[in-house]
Amino acid sequence: MLAEIRIDGLGVISQASAQFHEGLTVLTGETGAGKTMVVTSLHLLSGARADAGRVRLGAERAVVEGRFSTANASPKATAEVDLLLESTGAERDEDGTVIAVRTVSADGRSRAHLGGRSVPAGALSELTGPLLTVHGQNDQLRLQRSDQQRAALDEFGGAALGSLLDKYRTLRSQWVEAREELDERTRSSRELAQEVDRLEFALNEIDAVAPEPGEDAAIVADVRRLSDLDSLRSAAVGAQVALLGASAADVDTDAAADVSGALDLLGEARARIESSDDQTLTELGPRLAEAIAVLTDVSSDLSGYLADLPSDPGALDTLLGRQAELKTLTRKYAADVDGVLEWAAQARDRLARIDVSADALAALATRVDESAAALAEAALALSRARAKAATKLGKAVTAELAGLAMGKARLEVTSQPIVAGEQDSAPLTVDGRRVHAGSAGIDEVEFRLATHSGSAALPISKSASGGELSRVMLALEVVLAGAQSSATMVFDEVDAGVGGRAAVEIGRRLARLARTHQVIVVTHLPQVAAFADTHLVVDKVDGRKGADSGVRTLTDDQRVVELARMLAGLGDTETGRAHAEELLATASAERSA
Repeated sequence: MLAEIRIDGLGVISQASAQFHEGLTVLTGETGAGKTMVVTSLHLLSGARADAGRVRLGAERAVVEGRFSTANASPKATAEVDLLLESTGAERDEDGTVIAVRTVSADGRSRAHLGGRSVPAGALSELTGPLLTVHGQNDQLRLQRSDQQRAALDEFGGAALGSLLDKYRTLRSQWVEAREELDERTRSSRELAQEVDRLEFALNEIDAVAPEPGEDAAIVADVRRLSDLDSLRSAAVGAQVALLGASAADVDTDAAADVSGALDLLGEARARIESSDDQTLTELGPRLAEAIAVLTDVSSDLSGYLADLPSDPGALDTLLGRQAELKTLTRKYAADVDGVLEWAAQARDRLARIDVSADALAALATRVDESAAALAEAALALSRARAKAATKLGKAVTAELAGLAMGKARLEVTSQPIVAGEQDSAPLTVDGRRVHAGSAGIDEVEFRLATHSGSAALPISKSASGGELSRVMLALEVVLAGAQSSATMVFDEVDAGVGGRAAVEIGRRLARLARTHQVIVVTHLPQVAAFADTHLVVDKVDGRKGADSGVRTLTDDQRVVELARMLAGLGDTETGRAHAEELLATASAERSA
């Protein structure tokens, strides 16, 4: 439920706050006092589009803060709020409530905060969705639309109808996907066949070369070595001669005949030191032994290096030819051999998924037919469930209308499959009829109202006056109340165009709705205001800096004065007070009944 709201710089309100309680709360006040701004603030907290024109003239920004409690919310609503808080990092206040803030600057920029965290405006919608439902005067106009009427019927149908709708949507998605794939395959079979040829040619070319991962980089290194083969061999041989001298087995001995190897010299130095009796000299022996061991290892590595150098003079030509083959592939398919191999893998995967054979098209057509049959079955089940729910909804709303001074009125709710037209791109055969399979089902729902016993039932857009439409909407809300999970329902002048006995009945129905929901009503009717558990009034004061409005909670005596004002502007007179007190007493007795 909504526990508190604070408004700064919104419309005619410079600063105001109000606390809300369980039951029925009404907001009254003179025309233009700012009652609509209270509803506007709730829309902002619901994530609605921010309008810079709503910012109070001269103010830098408008700020709306709402405090919501989930203490009396349904388990589902509480779980949804907890999940949202966890995902956004928002936290509850010390008293367990959740604080939502919406800021709109004069230049149109908007910011939202939830539980102390900056969040997208959509997060506020996720918060208020399960907790708050706002019904404005525009909702009466939306009620005239078929899609809104169908949504109301589905809501009345509850979880059973909802599960049928979910199943229908899942099967429709599969059907549409299969149809689109079949259309694409049929339409582009020639293009697909050409693509198959291109892929197969490319893969054959790559397979013929059979590149290995990293092969191009390895060849570059080998080519560089072979290009410098003579200089590399000369360097290695010279190093080996320096180490071994003429004793090197694979060294040209004529060139090394006069060369003493480093190992020979180190060996002679070691022998001379070890033959000495001087301890200082003999201690150098182990170090020379280490040097000899290192040079011996280097000599061995040089021998291995020389043995690995290619001896075939045509090896370089072979590598250059292989390099040319690889470059042919890298020019066509990727920057390097690894990229070519990756492209080939993707091409094989694509080739495996392309099947332009007649058998493949026939199999896909069979899949479309099977999907259509399953969808038709689900659509028929959904249509039948809607038809049953439509009859029950019509009777329930009619019964409510009888208590709203429309005792002779009758609401008929019809649900009929939409016959597919010639231009329908997605016809579906259901129970022998070709119908339009839309995202919400195959049915068109229509609310038809007969305003008195002798009149024909006509679409409510043609048969209902403004006051009658208000009462139809309220009756529908009362009927749907049991199916709704929202803890708070807000009505903005839902009683417009109504007066007299009908106004009393609207107040009575709102009071009944408030037994299970927190109900907040903006009203001009004293008959409705009299039924309130809490009465708030919006006052406007004209000052030097312009009009300024505030919200205050009325005491019992103040309620009498306000109701007297609403009763044809009688004001604080004996007659006005008497009428107001009588109205309050009547409403109190009705609530207690």
